[in-house]
Amino acid sequence: MREIIICIAVFIFSKFALSSITSLGQVVAVNTIPYYVPAVPVTRIQTSSLRGVDSTGGLVPATVVDASNVSISSIVESYARLDDVWNDGFLGVILIQKNNSATNSSLNSSVIISIHHCTVLPPGPYLVSTSGEVYQPYRLYTDFAGAFTQPLIPGSNGTFAALPAAVPGIDSPAVAVPSRLYYTKTPSKPLAGVRLGVKDIYDIAGVRTSDGNRAFYALHAPANETAVPVQRLIDAGAVVIGKMKTSQFANGELATADWVDYHSPFNPRGDGYQDPSSSSSGPGAGEASYPWLDIALGSDTGGSIRGPAQVQGLFGNRPSHGLVPLTNVMPLAPQLDTAGFEARDPALWTAAAKVLYPSLKSYSKYPKKLYTVGFPANASAGGSDAVVLGFLAKLEKFLATQATVFDYDALWNATRPVEAGGASLDDFLNITYPIIISKEQIRLVRDPFYAEYGALRDGRRPFVDPVPLVSHVKYIKSICRPFADVHGKVRWAFGDSYPNSTLTQALHNKTVFMDWWNTHVLKPDNTTCSDSLLLYTTGDEIQYRNEYNG
Repeated sequence: MREIIICIAVFIFSKFALSSITSLGQVVAVNTIPYYVPAVPVTRIQTSSLRGVDSTGGLVPATVVDASNVSISSIVESYARLDDVWNDGFLGVILIQKNNSATNSSLNSSVIISIHHCTVLPPGPYLVSTSGEVYQPYRLYTDFAGAFTQPLIPGSNGTFAALPAAVPGIDSPAVAVPSRLYYTKTPSKPLAGVRLGVKDIYDIAGVRTSDGNRAFYALHAPANETAVPVQRLIDAGAVVIGKMKTSQFANGELATADWVDYHSPFNPRGDGYQDPSSSSSGPGAGEASYPWLDIALGSDTGGSIRGPAQVQGLFGNRPSHGLVPLTNVMPLAPQLDTAGFEARDPALWTAAAKVLYPSLKSYSKYPKKLYTVGFPANASAGGSDAVVLGFLAKLEKFLATQATVFDYDALWNATRPVEAGGASLDDFLNITYPIIISKEQIRLVRDPFYAEYGALRDGRRPFVDPVPLVSHVKYIKSICRPFADVHGKVRWAFGDSYPNSTLTQALHNKTVFMDWWNTHVLKPDNTTCSDSLLLYTTGDEIQYRNEYNG
């Protein structure tokens, strides 16, 4: 018996001797504000000047300053205005990188140290260990809107990793952001330091993609390459801080009835319980909720950016199709999918668009023709009518023109393409859109997903939210006319109920309609992009999270 016990003891000892410990960094608080400190320092300095400086946990808060004949105090004051990561708790030690005659009129309590012979550090907040390692801290914010699936930090060789940190409370997870002071915009880096959230249908190297489905996330390994749209923004200096929630497989979902695998993000407008729309729900809710998130990358096939932008007071765009390759991006329908932004700042929106769509021509003049669809006739009904008409009046004044109510049925009947065979616009388009998105996603996403999952699990199928599985005709009508609400639940089961030949006809009808539209409605123009602007509204009906739609 003793020999057996001894053998077991030796075995256990040997097993533990083979284990290793790897630091993932740590969380500290500076002036009660939480920060994530990465495991790897950015440089090392001589520490003789730090002797006697108080440290907590072996770390000393410090501020790096590039000062030359300038008051240090005035520089530090600018840090407080420009940056949300820096706070005056980092003034215990000031590290000056340049030989200078800088003055220190009001910071007598700080230890001022000149540093040389180390990696040049950008200005801003740092944490220095008592042995000389210098770390760039990330401020931790709470994702109280539930907009993120995976907060991220940079990894090695252009990859990313999940943030290994949290903050106390029910509103976790935390999102880590670097100091804005570390970055300087240049012609080659016009987005330097811009904090970017990315819809979780775009691959990011080193990180798994969920597409809004837990089984899909668990099935696939981390991506080896970053999606082209994301990489373009990174190359221009944008800082990816996390992947953001999408309704499942980018299908339109309502917060109460449809989100099963993940909880729908919270729309901050009104009382905070309005539906955030979809499918770029996380980008929309996050951009609307967080001043520390600068811009978010979404996708739009039939309204998935415009819907969240509309209900959360953001700028959102569906660009012309094909402006950026969607390599390593989950498709809904490649013939219709586009990449675009949710943004609060139109200037930043413009700068990011120039990076994402480099082939897009700039125009300095605006069209003089203005059309409206679905606008109220007057403001007597109250609600948002006065706001909408007020905006229209300002736009008319700016363009020096008068808007015309656009009747696309009448124009179609007068200029109907021969290929339409005499059909009305409603009859010609009919189920064109739902056929395209359902048939293409079945082929490109569902079938490969089911096959991979089944091969590993004895032929079983993964759990999927109700929207992709539903086939209800009552939802089709809302998405078959131009400009209508395109978040109806027309998905995989609907596509399965039609032969594959229906897709060929739907793509043909789409092309005929597109050519007609470009010929008779928004005609290309060399000086104004198109010869007219068309404004449409989907109304002011509010969908609340605690209301079932059925």
